[in-house]
Amino acid sequence: MTRIDHIGVYVSDLEAARRFFVTYFKAEAGGMYHNPVTGFSSYFLSFGDSSRLEIMTRKDIGGYESLGECHISMSVGSKNEVDRLTSQLTDDGYELLGAPRTTGDGYYESKIRGVDGIIIEITV
Repeated sequence: MTRIDHIGVYVSDLEAARRFFVTYFKAEAGGMYHNPVTGFSSYFLSFGDSSRLEIMTRKDIGGYESLGECHISMSVGSKNEVDRLTSQLTDDGYELLGAPRTTGDGYYESKIRGVDGIIIEITV
């Protein structure tokens, strides 16, 4: 069986990204890895099951650019929690890209632009 082990995303401020996912999505952060030769640093964030997100930065981060729109979908367990978290994030100044709704394919979700512009779908 094939499964995704983790998804990695480059960010400009590693500590701000760690706090964002810990605060809003209850991630558990492992210890920071740092390579002083390359300037690469990262955290692995775990989300209750086996899902992991690696947030990464490096001293020459300006050389890394996004190719096309991508997003992370975070399941929070209920419609009420989608609504609550969406409201909290927008109250805290994060951009709302899509209000909570049921999509044509049956998902209840909202969409926000999180730390470093990462697009996050918040779903049941």
